[in-house]
Amino acid sequence: MADFTLMRDLATEAKTKIVLLVMDGLGGLPRTPSGLTELETANKPNLNRLAREGTLGLSVPVRLGISPGSGPAHLALFGYDPVQYDIGRGVLEAFGVGVPVGAQDVAARGNFCTVDAQGLITDRRAGRIASEKSAPIVAKLAQIKIPGVEIEVKPVKEYRFVVVFRGEGLLAEVEETDPQKVGAAPLPAIAKPALSAVEGAAAQHTADIVNQWVTEARKLIKDEPQANTLTLRGFSSDPNLPKYRDVYKLKAACVAVYPMYKGVSQLVGMDVQKFEGDKPADEFAQVKKIWNDYDFFFIHIKPTDSRGEDGDFDGKVKVIEGVDEALPALLDLQPDVLIVTGDHSTPAKLKNHSWHPVPLLLWAPATHMPDLAGEFGERACTQGGLGRFPATDLMPLALAHALRLERYGA
Repeated sequence: MADFTLMRDLATEAKTKIVLLVMDGLGGLPRTPSGLTELETANKPNLNRLAREGTLGLSVPVRLGISPGSGPAHLALFGYDPVQYDIGRGVLEAFGVGVPVGAQDVAARGNFCTVDAQGLITDRRAGRIASEKSAPIVAKLAQIKIPGVEIEVKPVKEYRFVVVFRGEGLLAEVEETDPQKVGAAPLPAIAKPALSAVEGAAAQHTADIVNQWVTEARKLIKDEPQANTLTLRGFSSDPNLPKYRDVYKLKAACVAVYPMYKGVSQLVGMDVQKFEGDKPADEFAQVKKIWNDYDFFFIHIKPTDSRGEDGDFDGKVKVIEGVDEALPALLDLQPDVLIVTGDHSTPAKLKNHSWHPVPLLLWAPATHMPDLAGEFGERACTQGGLGRFPATDLMPLALAHALRLERYGA
C-alpha cells in the first residue's frame, strides 16, 4: 500500500495534472480459450495509440485470488489497503447521495430484488428497475418507524437505496442479508462472529433493529411486480480515512455518475462534481470545465461493470468503444499523467466480479519508458513494462510520473 507517512514527507506541490480514468470492471475473459476478451475485441484506436506510446501492466486490487467489491477495489486504486481499511458499501452509498453517517451510525446499502411465491430470489436486482420506478417504493420505506431509532432512507440509482440507522448502542458488525445467488431466500441480519461479549451484544441489538425494519419493509412492498422484497449489504460507519490533500498534496476532483463512487471519493477528500448527462463525453466535458482548479481527476465509467454482470459481452465491448471515441476530448487537455484501468475485472463470461488482475495503461510522455505493446488488452498487459503490481502502489507511481515526489534520503 501507499505508505502515508512516507507520502506526507515526500509529496510536493507542482503544476502537473494527473487523470485516473477507471472503467469499472474493465478486465475480462475470452468467450473461448482461443478467443479475445472484451477489451481485446473492442475497436479502440485511441487507447491502442496510448498503449504504443505508454507503458502497460496488471494491477491486483486486494490480493492474488481475491475477488473484490467495488468499494475495496477503488480504495486500493486510491492507495488505501482495503484489508486494513475495511469499509462497508453502506457508508459509501450514503455519502454518495448526501446522507451523513457518523461514527456511531450504521448505514447499509439496500438492493431491491424479486422473489417468487415461495420467497426465493429470482432476480437479485429486480430487473434493474428504473430509478423513476424505484424512488416511490423507497418513499414507502421512509415511512417505517422503529422505537428508539432514527432511520433515514434514500434512493440511490435503479434497484439500489441506502438506509441509515441512528441511535444509542449501535454497531455495524452485522452480516449481510443478500445470499448472493438466485434460488435462495434473503437471509436474516445477525451479528458477525468472533466479537467480544460487549461488541456482540451491540451488534445483535443492531441486527434485531434491522430485522424489525426489514419485516415492515417487506410488508409494504410485497405486492410490487418487480421490487417485492429487499436485501441489505455493507453495514458500516464513517471510517474517518486519511485525506488526499493531507497525504498526497493533491487537490482532487471526482467526476462520476453513480453515487457509491462519489461516496468513496468523498471519504478520501475529493470534491465531487455536479454535471448534466451520464455519457463519457459528458464526464470529460466536466473535467475540461474544472481543469484549472484541480491537480487530480478521478473519472468513473460504470457500464463496463454492469454489462459484465449481465453477461453481455458485446454490450461491454460497446461501452469500451464509446469511451475510446470520446477520449480525444480528454487528451486535448494534455494531462501530464493519464492512467486508464479498471477497479477490478468483471468478465461477462462469469457475470460477476473476479480475481483476475486488471489491465492498466500509464501514459506520461515526459517521464515514462514505452514498452513493446502494440495495443491495450489483457495479453499485452501481461508483457507490459509495469509488470504485475498491487493496485495500492498506483498512487505513488502516478505522483512520481507527475514529478510530485521528492527524493528519499541523501
